[in-house]
Amino acid sequence: MRLRIAALTACAAVALWAGTATAAGDAVRGGRLHEDCLGCHGTELYVLPKAKVKTLSALKKEVDRWNDRMNPKFTKQEVEDLVVWLNATFYKF
Repeated sequence: MRLRIAALTACAAVALWAGTATAAGDAVRGGRLHEDCLGCHGTELYVLPKAKVKTLSALKKEVDRWNDRMNPKFTKQEVEDLVVWLNATFYKF
């Protein structure tokens, strides 16, 4: 019985940690920030057949790459917010 409780506690701790580890940004804020992106392109880049991004890390790199062309640039937190929104809305990694 104690082993079962310990196992359940460990699983709950891992699930809690995993949830906070992936929630580095604010998706609501990311959606508002995305309005700036629509000045240059539409959402067609995020869906097949045009979607080229295949992983969450690749999505982050792509947002960083395009952020280099922005003026003014998004902050690191804003990039995280945008990545969370893009992933939740389109990519679902």
